[in-house]
Amino acid sequence: MIFNNLREFIEVLKKDNDLAIIDAPVDPYLELAEIHRRVIESEGPALLFTNVKGSSFPVVTNLFGTSRRVDLAFGPRPEALMKQIVGATDRIMPPTLKAIWGEKNLIWDMLKVGMKETPPANAPILQTLRKERPLAGLPKLTSWQEDGGPFVTLPLVYTESLQARKKHNLGMYRMQIFDDSTTGMHWQIHKGGGFHYYEAEQRNEALPVSVFLGGPPALIASAIAPLPEHLPELLMASLILGDKLPVVQNPQGGHRIPSQAEFVISGKVPPHLRRPEGPFGDHFGYYSLTHDFPVFEVDHVWHRKDAIYPATIVGKPRQEDYYLGEYLQRLLSPAFNMVMPGVKELWAYAEAGVHALAAAVVRESYSREALSTAFSILGQGQLTLTKFLMITDQPIDLSKFDVLLETVLERFQPHSDLFVFDETSHDTLDYTSGKLNHGSKAVMLGVGEPVRKLPAIYEEGAIEEITNAQVYCRGCLVVSGASYEAEPKLAERLLERLSQRGTEWPLIILADDAEIAHAQTPFLWTVFTRFNPADDIYAYAEVRRHHFGYKLPIVIDARMKPGYPDELFPREDISSLVDNRWKEYFNK
Repeated sequence: MIFNNLREFIEVLKKDNDLAIIDAPVDPYLELAEIHRRVIESEGPALLFTNVKGSSFPVVTNLFGTSRRVDLAFGPRPEALMKQIVGATDRIMPPTLKAIWGEKNLIWDMLKVGMKETPPANAPILQTLRKERPLAGLPKLTSWQEDGGPFVTLPLVYTESLQARKKHNLGMYRMQIFDDSTTGMHWQIHKGGGFHYYEAEQRNEALPVSVFLGGPPALIASAIAPLPEHLPELLMASLILGDKLPVVQNPQGGHRIPSQAEFVISGKVPPHLRRPEGPFGDHFGYYSLTHDFPVFEVDHVWHRKDAIYPATIVGKPRQEDYYLGEYLQRLLSPAFNMVMPGVKELWAYAEAGVHALAAAVVRESYSREALSTAFSILGQGQLTLTKFLMITDQPIDLSKFDVLLETVLERFQPHSDLFVFDETSHDTLDYTSGKLNHGSKAVMLGVGEPVRKLPAIYEEGAIEEITNAQVYCRGCLVVSGASYEAEPKLAERLLERLSQRGTEWPLIILADDAEIAHAQTPFLWTVFTRFNPADDIYAYAEVRRHHFGYKLPIVIDARMKPGYPDELFPREDISSLVDNRWKEYFNK
């Protein structure tokens, strides 16, 4: 089933008993977010809040909070079409009339990709115009108590290059609401909207911006898809939709806007103007700190007369972004080989904040081809911000990290297969290096035949200063002891002790709580959001011909460090409030 707008999807969820309608009054300050978090943790239904304090608009959240709902929203067609497109590149080369005729169905499908103009009278988005205090009355959601204010959490931010207006970008950048006509614009260093703004600033011009809320689910997915820089997201939305995307000219001037959106917020971002934005509880599971970001000056808002305000809540994995990211990786994975011929499979781990950890299955047809492919991966779009990249040539399911790690550790040659690069770019939300947007990267290879047998049970006895030791997978031991603040040199001493005893364990993780070893999500979230490779990887090494040749074991210090932002926890009185009102929300 193809959903042309948000409400069609909502109606199907309602019929499937996969939508909970909450008519009780709910405060958008912390209370709504806490309800959402509890429901998504239990893989519960989508939520429609019809009585949000301070607003006449209903709020819908958790639309994509299970794999089932994501599959329902998009169906099997986009994945099948993507595989067909990739396969066709081989089938029509060299191009012949017979080969092209054999792809006539695909060609017909591709002719549907694009945009189509809608008459204003047939565009629901143009039903209501707000120019005075345009943001007044919109639901102002605050998710975490230390947030700098309410944020728009599901905005689809549309921009066009002032130098070449056919080059457009649709991205999801959080927007802190400052007042009834002004928000922040959290453009990060690796985002297309940020590139357009950089161009505008070089020309000393304001950048026109249109922010879409709602519309077809395909529009939401395309905004967060990790597409190559010059591939338009609106075309991706059309491909997922299976038809041309209906758009209409904005009567107030500016960009064309989706006819089926719920809201469109239009305005401009002036050059060289910054304002403090944040803190904000983000998808890394911590508060991103206050920094200066551009300012969005809102001119007007269009909305349906009965508009539904779509929102999401971010926090510790797994949230909605996990399920959407999982789908988009499945959808786009067949195309990776077209851009990077050596890549067979590629996976970024949402449990670790996406950019903190990625892995690939690659071709190794000649010695060190895997390393060349690793460099290629680190040179592609948003993948340039990958902090830790693991590479193997073995055909495995990358979503199962324990299988990947065992496969790599069995084949890993420490003197030649670990590379640490300092003075590189970091995700804006990753604070492990202590310097915004800067940090380090590591690449770890494990290709060819196994070179060691990995231990599966820890039988080496007590380790001085270590109070708990747990096995995450074969070859990887997680240990805990004193905090970093109490014993900052503990990782160094741990390395010395394990090396002296000749430990069989090639990889040891020093964490604040070794119990994270019991499941993939807490392991990945804790380990890869709490270390910077250049600072926190410990191993003995020798330098030869400008290369660091490491020796086993490898110790990673993944404890919380001074200067890291605070972990996200709900406020106790809000938790108690939601406890007490739970039956009121859900018992009719």
